Amino acid sequence: MTSPLIHPVFEPVTGTYQYIIADPSTLSAVIIDPVLDFEPARNTISTTTADSLLGIVAQNNYKVTYLLETHAHADHLTASRYLQLKLQQSTNPKTGIGKRIVQVQQTFAEKYGIEQSELDNVFDFLWEDNQTFHIGELEAKVVHLPGHTPDHVGYLIGGNIFCGDSLFIPDVGSARCDFPGGDAAQLYRSVQTLFSLPPYYRIYTGHDYPSGDRKEPIPYTTVAEQQERNKHLKVGTTKEDFVNWRQERDSGLGEPRLLHQSLQVNIRGGRLPRSGMLVLPLKGVTEVGGVKL
Repeated sequence: MTSPLIHPVFEPVTGTYQYIIADPSTLSAVIIDPVLDFEPARNTISTTTADSLLGIVAQNNYKVTYLLETHAHADHLTASRYLQLKLQQSTNPKTGIGKRIVQVQQTFAEKYGIEQSELDNVFDFLWEDNQTFHIGELEAKVVHLPGHTPDHVGYLIGGNIFCGDSLFIPDVGSARCDFPGGDAAQLYRSVQTLFSLPPYYRIYTGHDYPSGDRKEPIPYTTVAEQQERNKHLKVGTTKEDFVNWRQERDSGLGEPRLLHQSLQVNIRGGRLPRSGMLVLPLKGVTEVGGVKL
């Protein structure tokens, strides 16, 4: 089995791991979960992080054929559309995400008042469960890993699975399950899917949040290491215990800093609203004495 070339690229503001995976024989490549920089204080978008990915691609003469999302992220904007436009004249890469993105789009289109026409055909591929595709001579497989979100998938490439927010580095644990369509019991089952892989397989995570004595982010651990040391879901943790703990934990969490901006852009496949305006729901007092302000 040919081993892919893997470039983990950490984006520290949102704690996101992005990945460039390439076939060493053909130099065909994919990019997983790229980040578009957003500054909420100024409400500005920039492309420094995405341009760094393009720099790696150019330096290695990679031919990017797919831009892949593990799910509709709620903590950062995707750079998939930007990268697609930048690479359009060279390799014309296609975008892909799990087929249940349609469910997520429906949920948040209603919340943010997004017209269906802004969501039609924004992704080139809506992957089926267990669907396979090729990166040059490498075979990749789509693995449905729901729980954090219903649309969540991982990408199994060689002896590696890029699991997004399904599972984090063992000392961080697992992802929250309180977004619409999230489900702690489903996440537990998804982790068992990951644990069913050979023990030496590498699990590459979508985020890392180093703390304490660990100062540097880590992109992966092995299946065996996760089974032994994951602080939320190591082998022996029962579904009941995990679900009860996860639900209690999630009930006290605040919303991600870029929640509303991220979702509105990401369900559009990285496109900005046609109006140029993002919707930010009001909080706090909106009614006094039965009268709406």
